[in-house]
Amino acid sequence: MGYDIKSVINNVVVNNPGQPEFHQAVKEVLESIAPVMDRHPEFAKAKILERITEPDRVITFRVPWVDDKGEVQVNRGMRVQFNNAIGPYKGGLRFHPTVYLSIIKFLGFEQIFKNALTTLPMGGAKGGSNFDPKGKSDNEVMRFCQSFMRELFRHIGPDTDVPAGDIGVGGREIGFLQGYYKKLANNNGAVLTGKALEWGGSLIRPEATGYGATYFAQEMLMTRGEDIKGKICTVSGSGNVAQYTVEKVNLLGGKVVTLSDSNGTIYDKDGISEEKLAWVMELKNVRRGRIKEYADKFKAEYREGKRPWSVKCDCAFPSATQNEVEEKDAKELLKNGCYVVSEGANMPSTPEAVDLFLEKKILYGPGKAANAGGVATSGLEMSQNSMRLSWSREEVDSRLHEIMKNIHKACIEAAQEYGQPGNYVMGANIAGFTKVAKAMLDHGIV
Repeated sequence: MGYDIKSVINNVVVNNPGQPEFHQAVKEVLESIAPVMDRHPEFAKAKILERITEPDRVITFRVPWVDDKGEVQVNRGMRVQFNNAIGPYKGGLRFHPTVYLSIIKFLGFEQIFKNALTTLPMGGAKGGSNFDPKGKSDNEVMRFCQSFMRELFRHIGPDTDVPAGDIGVGGREIGFLQGYYKKLANNNGAVLTGKALEWGGSLIRPEATGYGATYFAQEMLMTRGEDIKGKICTVSGSGNVAQYTVEKVNLLGGKVVTLSDSNGTIYDKDGISEEKLAWVMELKNVRRGRIKEYADKFKAEYREGKRPWSVKCDCAFPSATQNEVEEKDAKELLKNGCYVVSEGANMPSTPEAVDLFLEKKILYGPGKAANAGGVATSGLEMSQNSMRLSWSREEVDSRLHEIMKNIHKACIEAAQEYGQPGNYVMGANIAGFTKVAKAMLDHGIV
């Protein structure tokens, strides 16, 4: 008789009402690891699933700050420290109006297994706030970050919890957060990753998630004797992950024809060249403009209110946000000849879309595997900080490439071992979960 996974999932839903994203993440992982629980009764006896779906702690706090008009604003901050069985908590901070507990818990839960896959000693966590940095002055962002860190600093540390950036948290925000941490803690501990190169950052860190998703797609293609060269690729989003996905696809000889933001999608049939990408980076990173300007500048097609998934392509890189590829989008992608999906964002495909990808047996790399390059390079930044040195760009990129190859290999082998060859969803979940579960067993009931 198999282990009662359904009962564990039901308990998670009952005990965490109003948290659909968290429920979705738990269901996706737990359903795919059922064969592991049947093979390892010791995991069931130690209640590993019941423990791993309950965070070690959830911290929520008030973040008051004063805007440029002198008016008091109040946001909510949070940090979910989910599991530290294999290392210090590690996971990003997200500043976005849509942030609430369910999204942070879903991201933190996913982070446990993603971090385990990297082979580096990092646990899973996530945090953030419903603060929106868009349209705010640098001084407003600084005042918010300082207020946020006034509470967060007591819960983090180089060997406790090392946050990073995520949506809405880039180099500017990391700088303000680290500066105030130093002031409050009276030490120069490297407590954040994604830092500037001048004060402890790592080369390749900004590029890492996009590069990693592209390397993962390349590894998947190689199982069929192919590579990215000559492939038509669609990319969603136009932020950090999307930008460096375009850069690496170009370097490997592919052609990216789309980018998007919350207002719509640009379709450039000639491809987003190195020069055009440099313009996008200036638009998004400096001027913080809208992607529609690209269409005006380069005479490309602009599809208002649309996502990129109706464009004919070989490879798709969802790199914007969660649940951006719905069932209808997946059908559209498949109809248009797409047979490689490598997720740069976290859980960008809905369960219905994932089911379609698996049913059609396309090369589908789920986020916890395909986009693990970002946190892997954060781990490499932590290593460099601990040793008080920095590696060359080539060395970090080489290590990142090797990590992505190893993640791909771990997924392939785990899927094969459990009778699901080529199923990267099952492979990623099983490989990540098994590592964490064994560590939890070793540590006893804590």
